[in-house]
Amino acid sequence: MSKKAPTEDEKFLFVDKDFLNSPMAQADWSAKKLVWIPSEKHGFEAASIKEEHGDEVLVELVDNAKKVTVNKDDIQKMNPPKFSKVEDMAELTCLNEASVLHNIRERYFSGLIYTYSGLFCVVVNPYKMLPIYSEKIIDMYKGKKRHEVPPHIYSIADNAYRNMMQDREDQSILCTGESGAGKTENTKKVIQYLAVVASSHKGKKDSSAGELEKQLLQANPILEAFGNAKTIKNDNSSRFGKFIRINFDVTGYIVGANIETYLLEKSRCIRQAKTERAFHIFYYMIAGAKDKLREELLLEPFSNYRFLSAGHVQIPGQQDDEMYEETMEAMNIMGLTEEERTDILKVCSTVMQLGNIEFKKERNQEQATMPDNTAAQKVCHLQGINVTDFTRAILTPRIKVGREVVQKAQTKEQADFAIEALAKAVFERLFRWILARVNKALDKTKRQGASFLGILDIAGFEIFEDNSFEQLCINYTNEKLQQLFNHTMFILEQEEYQREGIEWNFIDFGLDLQPCIELIERPNNPPGILALLDEECWFPKATDVSFVEKLMNTQGNHVKFAKPKQLKDKTEFSIFHYAGRVDYNATAWLTKNMDPLNDNVTALLSNSSSQFVQDLWKDTDRVVGLDTLAKMTDSSMPSASKTKKGMFRTVGQLYKESLAKLMTTLHNTQPNFVRCIIPNHEKRAGKLDAHLVLEQLRCNGVLEGIRICRQGFPNRIVFQEFRQRYEILAANAIPKGFMDGKQACCLMIKHLDLDPNLYRIGQSKIFFRTGVLAQLEEERDLKITVVIIAFQAQARGFLARKAFAKRQQQLTAMKVIQRNCAAYLKLRNWQWWRLFTKVKPLLQVTRQEEEMGLKEEELQRAKEVALKFESELKEVTLKHTTILEERNALQEQLQAETELYAEAEEMRVRLAAKKQELEEILHEMEARLDDEEERAQALLVDKKKMQQQMQELEEHLEEEEDARQKLQLEKVTCEGKIKKLEDDILVMEDQNNKLLKERKLMEERIADFSTNLAEEEEKSKNLTKLKNKHESMISELEVRLKKEEKGRQELDKAKRKLEAESNDMQEQIADLQAQIADLKAQLAKKEEELQNALARLEDETAQKNNALKKIRELEGHISDLQEDLDSERAARNKAEKIKRDLGEELEALKSELEDTLDTTATQQELRAKREQEVTLLKRAIEDENRTHESQIQEMRQKHTQAVEELTEQLEQSKRVKSNLEKAKQALEKETSELTMEVRSLSQAKQDGEHKRKKLEGQVADLQSRFTDSEKQKAELGERCSKITVELESVTNLLNEAESKNIKLSKDVSSLTSQLQDSQELLAEETRQKLQFSTKLRQAEDDKNSLQEQLEEEVEAKRNVERHVSSLNIQLSDSKKKLEELMGNVELLEEGKKRLQRDLEAANTQFEEKASAYDKLEKTKNRLQQELEDTLMDLDSQRQIVSNLEKKQKKFDQMLAEEKSISSKYADERDRAEAEAREKETKALSLARALDEAQESREELERANKALRLEMEDLISSKDDVGKNVHELEKSKRGLEAQVEEMKTQLEELEDELQAAEDAKLRLEVNMQALKAQFERDLQGRDEMGEEKKRQLIKQVRELETELEDERKQRAVATAAKKKLETDMKDLEGQIETASKGRDEAIKQLRKLQAQMKDYQRELEDARAAREEVLTTAKESEKKAKTLEAELMQLQEDLAAAERARKQAEAERDELSDELASNSSGKSALADEKRRLEAKISQLEEELEEEQSNMEIINDRLRKSTQQVDQLTTELQAERTTSQKNESARQQMERQNKELKAKLLEMENQVKSKFKSSISALEAKVAQLEEQLEQESRDKQASAKSLRQKDKKLKDLIMQVEDERKQGEQYKDQAEKANTRMKQLKRQLEESEEESQRATAARRKLQRELDEATESSDALSREVNSLKSKLRRGNEPSFGSTPRRMGGGRRVVEDASEEEADSQGDFNGTKSTE
Repeated sequence: MSKKAPTEDEKFLFVDKDFLNSPMAQADWSAKKLVWIPSEKHGFEAASIKEEHGDEVLVELVDNAKKVTVNKDDIQKMNPPKFSKVEDMAELTCLNEASVLHNIRERYFSGLIYTYSGLFCVVVNPYKMLPIYSEKIIDMYKGKKRHEVPPHIYSIADNAYRNMMQDREDQSILCTGESGAGKTENTKKVIQYLAVVASSHKGKKDSSAGELEKQLLQANPILEAFGNAKTIKNDNSSRFGKFIRINFDVTGYIVGANIETYLLEKSRCIRQAKTERAFHIFYYMIAGAKDKLREELLLEPFSNYRFLSAGHVQIPGQQDDEMYEETMEAMNIMGLTEEERTDILKVCSTVMQLGNIEFKKERNQEQATMPDNTAAQKVCHLQGINVTDFTRAILTPRIKVGREVVQKAQTKEQADFAIEALAKAVFERLFRWILARVNKALDKTKRQGASFLGILDIAGFEIFEDNSFEQLCINYTNEKLQQLFNHTMFILEQEEYQREGIEWNFIDFGLDLQPCIELIERPNNPPGILALLDEECWFPKATDVSFVEKLMNTQGNHVKFAKPKQLKDKTEFSIFHYAGRVDYNATAWLTKNMDPLNDNVTALLSNSSSQFVQDLWKDTDRVVGLDTLAKMTDSSMPSASKTKKGMFRTVGQLYKESLAKLMTTLHNTQPNFVRCIIPNHEKRAGKLDAHLVLEQLRCNGVLEGIRICRQGFPNRIVFQEFRQRYEILAANAIPKGFMDGKQACCLMIKHLDLDPNLYRIGQSKIFFRTGVLAQLEEERDLKITVVIIAFQAQARGFLARKAFAKRQQQLTAMKVIQRNCAAYLKLRNWQWWRLFTKVKPLLQVTRQEEEMGLKEEELQRAKEVALKFESELKEVTLKHTTILEERNALQEQLQAETELYAEAEEMRVRLAAKKQELEEILHEMEARLDDEEERAQALLVDKKKMQQQMQELEEHLEEEEDARQKLQLEKVTCEGKIKKLEDDILVMEDQNNKLLKERKLMEERIADFSTNLAEEEEKSKNLTKLKNKHESMISELEVRLKKEEKGRQELDKAKRKLEAESNDMQEQIADLQAQIADLKAQLAKKEEELQNALARLEDETAQKNNALKKIRELEGHISDLQEDLDSERAARNKAEKIKRDLGEELEALKSELEDTLDTTATQQELRAKREQEVTLLKRAIEDENRTHESQIQEMRQKHTQAVEELTEQLEQSKRVKSNLEKAKQALEKETSELTMEVRSLSQAKQDGEHKRKKLEGQVADLQSRFTDSEKQKAELGERCSKITVELESVTNLLNEAESKNIKLSKDVSSLTSQLQDSQELLAEETRQKLQFSTKLRQAEDDKNSLQEQLEEEVEAKRNVERHVSSLNIQLSDSKKKLEELMGNVELLEEGKKRLQRDLEAANTQFEEKASAYDKLEKTKNRLQQELEDTLMDLDSQRQIVSNLEKKQKKFDQMLAEEKSISSKYADERDRAEAEAREKETKALSLARALDEAQESREELERANKALRLEMEDLISSKDDVGKNVHELEKSKRGLEAQVEEMKTQLEELEDELQAAEDAKLRLEVNMQALKAQFERDLQGRDEMGEEKKRQLIKQVRELETELEDERKQRAVATAAKKKLETDMKDLEGQIETASKGRDEAIKQLRKLQAQMKDYQRELEDARAAREEVLTTAKESEKKAKTLEAELMQLQEDLAAAERARKQAEAERDELSDELASNSSGKSALADEKRRLEAKISQLEEELEEEQSNMEIINDRLRKSTQQVDQLTTELQAERTTSQKNESARQQMERQNKELKAKLLEMENQVKSKFKSSISALEAKVAQLEEQLEQESRDKQASAKSLRQKDKKLKDLIMQVEDERKQGEQYKDQAEKANTRMKQLKRQLEESEEESQRATAARRKLQRELDEATESSDALSREVNSLKSKLRRGNEPSFGSTPRRMGGGRRVVEDASEEEADSQGDFNGTKSTE
């Protein structure tokens, strides 16, 4: 199938699967041991483990190859590449923060903003519009399951809607996140989707449905106008939470909606930050209201309103007047009338006018006045109330005090507060009214809602610098929501486990959050934060500080509660939430909770003339008025805490109730979670701040969800997939044949020996814990590498054996050749052999007749052969003609067939399309049938379920009714009891009041008695206090002096450092300039080398041309020599023939002479003469033979020498050629490299100049900064000398100087200084700790002494009556001691304060150091990022280059193939030419034989004539020869007969010769015709070849240009990299030179880092211990204070008792005197005496009671000391256990290190295996590519034929009249195809993606193949043309002599073969290159 390119919207939804399945990434992951390490900039960075040293691990960063040592605990595992960009993060095999962050980051950078994480859908704000919210996308997600489509908010909405429809269960979608994360936008998208989906089902009956959906969509703009505002983070931030409840009926229509809101930020309407706005409606109204309406609303410009702090702040891309129109339109759609709209705007205008009311203070009084009441008049006009009443209500409101009503004057502050509170209340009530109106409009349909879908849009977890009451409410909500998520998540997990039949102990992770929730919401025992806040709101004179103190007392020991480490304010406390620790500041919490208003103004507003305003202020009875506040401040009766009917409710109570309602609704729904994340605070697209995202993931509970996932089995695989993927690990475990998937998996796991705790086998899946799948993947990779290595070994062995066998055969052949050569060399110089060679030709003379016979036989054979050739020629010509005719016929048939085939193919396609359509219709109908049946069954099941539910609900209702009645009865009884208890309480309170009055009277009396004593004590205390104050002042001044000295020293140090750094920077600049100069010199050298290389190239090309010329000359010389050789051979043959003839004549004469023995003297003389002539002739012949032989030998020697020289020259030329080629290639490479280097150097030069300029600018900045810092230093020195108070500013400036110093230096020495500082801090901490412990001990000693004193006091009290005088002395002593103790306590407190100050100072210093370190780290990370970017570019360039090289290799392979094919064709052509030449040679040999026969005949005739003449001479000369006449006649007859026979033979030979000549002529004619045809074909081919060659050359040039560009880029990248590396090296070198002991510092740094970590741990432990000690000390101090107070009370009671006793004694003395003087009043005095004795007895009893109380207090003290001892013992036990744990952890870490070391070894072993496996895979890929190429060739051929047919079809269509019909048919087909395409789109998306990728790859390969084939054709043509030219060059010697032609042809063939070989070698080398 053809691969379709992904559309614009699909890019932002689907993951690129080619990236996921890339073998490179898998190999990279498996080769390197990749892990995540923490990073300051990126959150986490990828690194590979190199070494392990104890707890520390040496890792190499992947991006910049930098080596870093990291603690083992900080390392996190990395997932395999197949999990990259995974859609559901719960599928990750390694679940950790780094993997989650990496996955979200990768998806975000790819444009994929939605990601699942288990139940969550995580959304990252893209800060740009994405095309993924269109109707097309809605259709794509409609009715799809979650796993069928990529993650999207539509998928969440659709699944919720489908679940609601199928399960009839209410659904909810919870959108949470920070401001600006995209919550509101996603809720809009959900509502949009539901409006589309639900309205698509609507029937035609109800026309109001469409209106309802429109209203539902229009509710958003109204709420946004009144509840949204521009903030720093977000231009349209919702300043309230909302729960939108959309109701659906049974059929799925939207029948109504309801919106509930939470926590509206009212304060925004009165004050905003600089760049922020108030609520949008104020700006819309002022910008958009028309003139008439403006007058009615009394509107003014933006700048006139005080409540609009920043004036008119514009929102980019938004016009306020247009938005006003949209809001009014939305209100109109919602059904708001014109009057209601104007009333709403009037209220908004009043809110702004309230801000313009100004109050001023009277001169001599605190009372507020309103000098200008224009704004007040406007407010009253708009609200329909009286101005004077309003001003009176604000300035002098009436307050009910007891039963009276009083007018109380207000201060300016109170009046301002009242106005602001009124503005906030007015806007809040307006917002509530609008919400109620919207809900009324949305819920007006009469249809019944069967189920609902709720969308919660609420702020996520918030941790700010200053967290107030609003943050507590939001975080409380998020705690509840997270608990809901945890609960639902693990319920779903458990359901999955139950379905699969897995044993699992249920853990409710929702309970983890319960303690924190209880801390906030618990009503009593002990009360929570909200309950305590409500309680404090009703307490007299309660403040925020008292609330926090109460909270710390009640909840101080709670697990989730903590006191802040640094108490900046008394109103601070901390809570440990699931997302982290949050510090809250409780300032103004009581007022926020009560939300008080001026009830005089509210009463006015409730009686307004405007009905709208009256409706807003209906419930004024529930307002917290001024009288209630007055009661709170004035009354001392706590009984007001009883809430009566109609009384106001606090904000906390209301919010708690609304949240409880929300949670009950959510618990009754099936929740769906959406977590929105803000990627950066800059509102920039494509940027992601790692730390910000991590913090949000933590706050949003995503990491909490992952933590829960880790507890279970998050990774799960279907049995079949598990078996298919990991069967290789257990190859022999599963037997052959069929086996169930579960059984097979069980066998595999048994074979794998996995820990049973790591997996569970279910019914259809196998479950794994985190990390197990990654381990299995590694094992699988190892196994595959082993298999591939074995396969490669087998293949290599086979090839090696084949090569060895070939070598063996070559060896045997060489031996045979050597043996033959050795034999020849032995025989060559052997004389007999020479004789044999010379004699052998002479032996043929005796065998003349045999030779004649042989010649005749040869002639006959030649005749037969000639006849055969003639017949064969005729047959061949006939065949040729028939074949040509057949070929033409076949061509015509082929054309007809192709046309028919095209038509048939079209018909087939149509039929197939129709068949597919019909099949699909059939499938659809079947699917519909099945769906309908399933629906019917489901409906039946639902019906049954509903009936059952109805019955259950009825029963449940009855039970609920009974329970309700019981509860009502119980309620009545409880109310009765409560009333009784309240009455009892009132009675008790009355009694208590009476007792208190009596006690007051007693106290007044005691006070009168003890005034004198108290005055003296106060004097002594004042004196001691003054003394202590002076001492503390002296100590503080000394400390400040020391600090100033230290500051001065540090400033000096900073100055020196800055000077040293400036020197270093100057040196660096000088070094950089020197480097630039060196680079210029190198550039010049490189240019010179380039020129030299070019000159060499030209010389070598000239040498090559000369060599070629020489080769051509030598070839011509060889051809001339061969011609000479042939002529010499011909001459030699002729001489041999003459010799034979003469020998024959000689023998004939000898025979004649022997016949004529009796001859005369004359005859003898003649004979003698003849013999002399013969001998002379013999000598001449012998001489000639010798000369010939010598000439032949010389010629042979010359020939052999020439041949050897030529071969040597040829070989040399070949070598030279190959060397030249290689040199050419090398030079080309060098030139390209040099050009690249030159460019890179030029770029580097430019970069260097840029950097130099930057550095110069930096140096200038540094110098300016340095001067500034010097000035600041001078000023600081002056100030230090003058004022000690400005210490803090000095420290700030010092910090700034230090930060500048750190920025400039980039030096490691700062780290060492930081470490030293931290060590000093640690030392100070330890010293403080020791001091504190000593002080504690002192306090304990004091406590013991106090106890002793108390015991002494008790004894003294027992002996009161006996020793009054001694008691007084002891009392005075005890008072002195007490004063000393108090002094000591004050000293301790001051010491504690000092310690706190020191601690804060130390912490600030530490934070400053940490910030400086962070800045350094940031700069370092920035550099690393730049390096990483460059490396990324480099890698991409390398990949491009490698791809091009692969293409080049493929191209070379194809070229080689084409060359081999062309060589085959050339061989065939050569064979044909050779056959033709053989035929010509045969014809020529026949012609030669004929010539020889004719010559022999002529010679015989000559001999015959000579013999006749001799005979006639003999007959005439000799008369007496009559005897022999008869014999002579006989011989004559015989000779005549022989002559006649010879004649007949001659005639026959002539006939044969004629026939041979005819045949030769015919052959020549045929040859000429064949040659002409061949030449025509060659010319055509040459032309075609030249055209293709041109095209190929163009393509090759384009490719070369591309390659050059790529190489340039690569070179630039490499140069940049090198430059960066050099820069880095230079910088490092400079740093080394700057810091003398850098190496030692680095060594120490690592040690110090380890020490630092240890110290930090110790510090944390120390802090924890210190906090514990502080808490215990505070508790002990509290107890001591209470004891002291009690002691003081007891002492006062004692003093009072003593005074009473003294008074009684004095009275007794007086009475006794009176008794002595007056004996008359004895009886009265006796009565008085008795009365006094009774009083004394009472006082003694009271004394005894006080003593018993003292004993009880002592017991309590002892108990407290025992508790302290217990706590200390427990602390020691805890420390011992922690030490044991630490030792166990160290052991585990050692084991872990050993295992890791083993793993490293294994990985190193595996790495080598992987390389071979990769090469084998590449070979396989190459084979597959070849197969693809073959297929593509076939396809090309078919495509060409199709094109031809298309052309013909077009011509025919133009001619044929049925054109319209076919057009209509095509249109119908196109329409059907379009409809069909729309139907199949959803089904074929996945298959289309795969096919698209495949086709893209195939197209690429086809293009490359086309190019390669064309290039190969062109090259083959070039080769053929070159060969033909070579042959044509040697053709002049063709017709001269046949032997020379043959030899020449052989030489040319050899040369061509050598050239082909050399070309093959060259191609081979090129291809290998």
